[in-house]
Amino acid sequence: MAEKRKTPLTKELTKGIIAENPVLRLVLGTCPTLATSVSVTNAIGMGIAATLVLVCSNVVISALRKVIPSKVRIPAYIVVIASFVTIVQMLVKAFVPALDEALGVYLPLIVVNCIILGRAEAFAGKNSVAASFLDGVGMGIGFTVALVVMATIREVLGSGTFLDGIDSLTALFGYTGFTGFKNILSQPMAILTLAPGGFFVFGVVMALANMLAERKGKPKAEHTGCAGCPMAHSCGLRASDCSENKEKEEKAV
Repeated sequence: MAEKRKTPLTKELTKGIIAENPVLRLVLGTCPTLATSVSVTNAIGMGIAATLVLVCSNVVISALRKVIPSKVRIPAYIVVIASFVTIVQMLVKAFVPALDEALGVYLPLIVVNCIILGRAEAFAGKNSVAASFLDGVGMGIGFTVALVVMATIREVLGSGTFLDGIDSLTALFGYTGFTGFKNILSQPMAILTLAPGGFFVFGVVMALANMLAERKGKPKAEHTGCAGCPMAHSCGLRASDCSENKEKEEKAV
């Protein structure tokens, strides 16, 4: 069956920034978002790492979409994603060890990041390589933008610093003279660096993103249960199916 292009390629690149932002509109990747958005440096590093994995895995999965059997596509996707995560993690360990230490377990956990697996299943497995590449770039930029916006608020107001430790990234380009801004606030609100503060900032930024999207004519982001999950059709069950199976099991017992 021939593939139909319903969306221009340029929109595949821009949709992930606001209209379909993976964090603020689709509410994917919440765990790494809250954990790595304490500082802008960590947010940039995480965003770049996730974008590289997302783009590379999208391209490979799209190129192999007609070869991978349907029944084993999810394990195959995970193998592809895990391979690129391993490569990225080795590069980070070799060239930016401070960032690797700061991100900790969240760097290898990109393997199970629902943004990457969700785009592989919902988009790359059904569209051309070019469209999948642009989708990966757009979603990666959207993920990075969301992280940086949240990290800016949390770092400035919560720690009283901005771009602290950025020299670990700029050292890749041979520049280590700038180490960020310090002592911006004399009495920062430390709670913003903790989990409760992270959830608060996340909610505020999400509300602003939805407001901007709605002003551009986009529908409201609504919770739709299993049907709203990008992996819903891959598990073969919907909410109604789950309830029906549960009733059958109870009757059998």
